[in-house]
Formats: sequence, C-alpha cells, structure tokens
Amino acid sequence: MKVSEATFKTCVFTLKVKTGLAPSFHDITDSVAEFVKQSELRNAFALVFSKHTTAAITIQENEPLLLMDMASTLERFAPSKAHYRHNDFAVRTVHMHEDECPNGQSHCQHLVLGTSETVPVIDGRLALGEFQRIFMVELDPDKSDRKVLVQIMGM
Repeated sequence: MKVSEATFKTCVFTLKVKTGLAPSFHDITDSVAEFVKQSELRNAFALVFSKHTTAAITIQENEPLLLMDMASTLERFAPSKAHYRHNDFAVRTVHMHEDECPNGQSHCQHLVLGTSETVPVIDGRLALGEFQRIFMVELDPDKSDRKVLVQIMGM
C-alpha cells in the first residue's frame, strides 16, 4: 500500500450578510459550500463563526413555518418588551457607544443559540444531513450589516 503525503491547510473567508428585521434567519449554506469549493480541501472542517454578540450561527431546517416558530420561541424566551438593565443608558456605563441601541433582548436570545457551528467536509463537500442548512440568525432589530468568518481547516 502506498501512502501519500497530505498537507494541512487553513483558509479563511469573510461573508457579509445584509439583514434587517429581527429575529430573522439567513440561509448561508450555499456561500459556505462555495468557500469549501474555493479552498480545494477534500477532508476538513468548516468553522462558521459570527463576529457579533447579537447575531448567531445555527444549523436548522429551512422550512418557512418552522422558521416562524423559532422566531416566536426566541421572542417568548426573551421578549422585546421586557425590561433589560442593559438598555438603561442612564445607569449603564460599560461598552457604550454614541450610537448605542437598546438590545438587551438580542443578547439574551443569543444565549439559546451560539456563536459558531463546525461542519465536517468530506470529499470536498459539506457533510450536512438531508434537511440541514446553516443559518446566520439576526437578533438585533437595529443592525443590518453582519460579518461571518468561515475558516476551513484540513487536507
């Protein structure tokens, strides 16, 4: 049996996602698959990472009624009309910006989601299940431009 040498390689891509309403689910699977193709890696891992504390990454089914159910579940978990100390700008002094927006519910909704997902790449393709799709989930109604890093590592 002949063993060939393989070289470990890492590729990093940045995906810009235009959002709008929140919560909203943005299917980024095709973009991630294109990055995998560009990487030319056959057996690897694709790490999909949100650079934001109010935008999450999750793997779910892209079925419109389910997406509506998930949005209403997030609203029940952390209602937009609830009181959040993070939104009290008369008291809050940490991490304040001139254009600060009241987004305590967005941070709390992020608790039940996550910042990243890792997907195996086998034979140059994302090894997702039949109905699995990768989503960037916008949780902040005052944001519209997001950045997602996709790091592909393997051989």
